This record gives sequence, C-alpha cells and structure tokens, in this order.
Amino acid sequence: MSFQVQTALRQSCGRDLIVYELTAGSASAEIWPSHGFNCLHWRVAAASGPADLLYVAPDWETNPIPTRSGIPVLFPFPNRIRQGRFHFAGRDYQLHLNDSSGKNAIHGFAPRHPWRVVETGVGEDSVFIRGEFQASIDAPDCRMLWPADYKLSLTYRLSATTLRAEVIVQNVDARKRLPFGFGLHPYFQVPRGEERDITNNWVEARTAALWILEDSLPTGERSAIPPGLDFRTPRHIGEQVIDALYSDKGEAVDLRMMARMGNGGMPGILEIWISPEFRELLLFTPPHRRALCLEPYTCATDAANLWMHQIDSGWRILEPGQSQTALCEFRWRADAPPPLGMYTPPEVAGND
Repeated sequence: MSFQVQTALRQSCGRDLIVYELTAGSASAEIWPSHGFNCLHWRVAAASGPADLLYVAPDWETNPIPTRSGIPVLFPFPNRIRQGRFHFAGRDYQLHLNDSSGKNAIHGFAPRHPWRVVETGVGEDSVFIRGEFQASIDAPDCRMLWPADYKLSLTYRLSATTLRAEVIVQNVDARKRLPFGFGLHPYFQVPRGEERDITNNWVEARTAALWILEDSLPTGERSAIPPGLDFRTPRHIGEQVIDALYSDKGEAVDLRMMARMGNGGMPGILEIWISPEFRELLLFTPPHRRALCLEPYTCATDAANLWMHQIDSGWRILEPGQSQTALCEFRWRADAPPPLGMYTPPEVAGND
C-alpha cells in the first residue's frame, strides 16, 4: 500500500491555490489550508466503486462559502452566539452578525481564514498533515474580538479506511484566560450508485438528551428525546427537516462511537468516533438535501451565554499556558451491512 503527500494547484475565485493531497492506498483526502484547513474531499473504496464521502457545493470554485462544503473547522466557538454578544472576565464582546438571519455570530474565525501548514509525513499505515491557526498571526483583525490569544493545531491522519482529526487548543496568551468551544461540521454523503439525496440515508446517534431550541438557539433547558427525533435506534431520514442539538457526556474512554450512518439497504457504514471532550452532536439536513451533517461539538450552541447563567454547556476555560486535546475519527466500513430492524418513516417506505 502506498502512502504519500503531494501538493497541487486548484482554482478558487480566479486564483491558483495550493492544496495538499493525501493518499493511503485507495483512499485520499484533499486539504485546503487557504480555506480554513478544510478537508474538502475524502475518497474511499465503496461497493459501487470509488466514492467521495464529502459533499462539495457545485459553485465552490467561484463562490467558496467556507462553512458549506467538506469539513469546516469551527473555532473558537461552534454554531451560534446569540446576537454575537457575550461577557467574559469583566468585559463585553461583540462579534460579527454573520449567520443567515443576520442576528447572530456563527462558527467562529477558523473556517474563514487561511491556516499555516507546519508538518506533513508518512507513517507505517497512515499519512498526515498538520496545520496551525493562531489569532494574532493568522486573523489579527479578529484578535481583539476574543478574550485571549490562542493557537489551534489540527492534524488530519488518513489511513485506508479512516480519517482522524487530532486537535490541540493552546492558550498562548501570557496573562488572559481563554474561553472556547470546538466543533467539526462535516457534510457527509454516503454512496448509493448515482443517488445523491439523503431521503434513504439512515442514522443512529448515541445520545441522551435534546437541547430545546428556539430559532436555532438553546433556551437552556434539555428534555427527553421525542419520538420524532429519536435516532438511538437506527432510522431513515425520509423527508424530515432536522436541526437538532443532542447532548451526551458519554463514557470516559479514549474513543467511543457517537453516531453512524448509511444509505438504504446498501452495504457501507460511516462511523463517528470521539474522545470524551466531545459531548454535543448537531444533526442537520441542509436545504439542498444532498448531504447530511453530523457535527460533533465540545459544547452547546451559545455555550458562552449559557455558561454565564451557570448552565452546564460544555464551555471550556484555559489558563495562560494550558492546553486541551481532543480526537475525532471518521471510519468507513465498506462491506458492513445495514442494521436489522431499522425504523423506516412512511415517506421512505417503498421508495426502492
């Protein structure tokens, strides 16, 4: 099996940009440092032939919206902060109101700025690339919008069947405490011949509770999971429109499976394995319905404000010099059969 890292030029908005191509046997990944260190493609061997497990917007070359293709990296906060405002260490902060409603801040600074590639390499059974994003160096225009300077290090490690994200968050500020949350926003598409619609996708999510949302923002309350959003038993998506935030502190083990998905009765299962730092899962069906987003977060949406109200939101605080690690691994099992006894909504029944 061959392992290698190569660079190539890709077009974006009329510019030639350097991307990194990782190859591990029949698997490959394409990383765009210039666009938030986004893993835009992850290609694997599937029953129907080579397949890309990530959705890329068809207008990416001319309109590369950084949070709507591939695997956007969300930092120093995932999802929304209400009205872009939060209070920390005696000071109020106002962020740009850049969600689709124009009322809230969304997804942090990391996906919207270039990163630096600091290392690439080949191991015995994998190949890797490591990138860094530091506020004072890579996004100086955003530095004073956050309480402290930080460095985010992310290593993508590719093997024949896995794509692993190894995360290190460092508080590099000499005096100030660093609040943060981290998330990944993968746009998954599981192959089924030429089909590129999520109607026949099935999902299983190992979660314990559901955050109650109003306008995509938590009220601060959690509830038992209602039947219509209960994916603890595998079930098809059907025609459902979903934007649901689940919570589960999980077990204190190195890695545990948070969720998995597949397509209809076809073989092939994509699994998400996480370290204990990840406790929330956002399940989102994009309007184009060409992908399904299963987003592991270390904290809830609007965690900065929930934390101020003494609500356990997963918001993390690092003292100067401290660091935090986290792991997320996507595993592709090409020959795995779909689970037995799966719940199928009426809209999906008979589609085949």
